[in-house]
Amino acid sequence: MRETTRLIRETPLGRNFILRDQMYRACLSIMLNIAEGSGRRSNKEFNQFLAIAHGSVKEFQCILYVAIDSGNITQPQLDALYSAADEIGRMIYGLSKYLRSA
Repeated sequence: MRETTRLIRETPLGRNFILRDQMYRACLSIMLNIAEGSGRRSNKEFNQFLAIAHGSVKEFQCILYVAIDSGNITQPQLDALYSAADEIGRMIYGLSKYLRSA
């Protein structure tokens, strides 16, 4: 989240209100769905929220491509955030897999 906020603040992305807001919401959705799911009473419910969080990771990655195509970020910026999002997606998947087996 911190890197996304920095990117928005330091690049032309900050002036693209629609894209900036969508990116911020997708990033926030990842965190909020994990948090909400962790407070549920069953692994099945938690997994539903993890699936939503994983979808938000993919949405965030897609927005990065829109941001580079529209000239709002650079390739190195895309690469860094895409890679970080990929890692988060793998962690979410790993937790989900663990919960399904528990």
